[in-house]
Amino acid sequence: MTSHAVCAFAAKAFAVLALAAVVAAPVQAADYPERNITVIVPFPPGGASDVTARLVSNKLSERIGKPVIIENRAGANGGLGAATVKAAAADGYTLLIGSIGVYAINPVLYKNLKYDPLKEMDLLSLLVRTPNVLVTSPDFPVKNVAELIAYLKANPNKVTFASSGTGSSDHLTAALFWQKTDTTGVHVPYKGGGPAINDLMGGHANVSFQNLGAVAQQIKAGKLKALAVTGDKRADALPDVPTIAEAGVPGYVGDNWWGIVAPAGLPKPLADKIYKAIQEALKAPELQAQFAREGAASVEMSSAEFGKYIETEIVKWSRVVKEGHITAQ
Repeated sequence: MTSHAVCAFAAKAFAVLALAAVVAAPVQAADYPERNITVIVPFPPGGASDVTARLVSNKLSERIGKPVIIENRAGANGGLGAATVKAAAADGYTLLIGSIGVYAINPVLYKNLKYDPLKEMDLLSLLVRTPNVLVTSPDFPVKNVAELIAYLKANPNKVTFASSGTGSSDHLTAALFWQKTDTTGVHVPYKGGGPAINDLMGGHANVSFQNLGAVAQQIKAGKLKALAVTGDKRADALPDVPTIAEAGVPGYVGDNWWGIVAPAGLPKPLADKIYKAIQEALKAPELQAQFAREGAASVEMSSAEFGKYIETEIVKWSRVVKEGHITAQ
């Protein structure tokens, strides 16, 4: 074959491959899904991330007509599961549902993070947002935020603040509170929210900023005292409990949230199809009712909006981490 013929053959082959690539994406989107989808949850079963992922995945399965399987890959404050998804094929069959810690806290807390949520993942959508709630043990001698601030100033570095772990949302919302009120406390990290809540109810810890859904029943049963919620408005699940800003700490907002992403490189038609199914799932009345009972609310947000939101949250929590001299353990 002459060099001219070789070049002509190569050009035709390239054209065929290029055309195939253009045609493949719509066909892939049209046929998707042809098998089960795996959603990685980067935390142990039973926690807020796991519960949120299972609620959303059940409805997503109904919309797409195939099972959505939850796989828990805990470790490194959610980093292990996130790194697993980063390395997966960008075919829509492996997704990640992670928390604020995975997307906005880990990037400023860990120097050698094995994934970059903004560069190495395709952001599909924010899913649900919920406040934490500032709670105390039943016998702790304060009744509101003003009394807590006064008590902390009178007893510097003596009041224990339980959290589900270093770098968790309940840890950083406590750190933000100390910074906003010029107070201090003793951070006591636990291996999960459950042990922290148990010690709080037993009086072995004084204060905590726990996920509202995790402590709503204990508050209503009188096993914990709720002083305020960390959102920008009151929670429907606790309408009589003020926000921290209302209670005298201007500008304080510290929501917890979860979002869904895919490995980078997902074809746009496929990403659009998954996004549409997610939004339809979130609008299911029974899911909306469940979120309301947990003090949460679903959020409709495009991929671009989700990216900007993460960027804003990284900046916010980076300040908290640096000012609080918080390091990963």
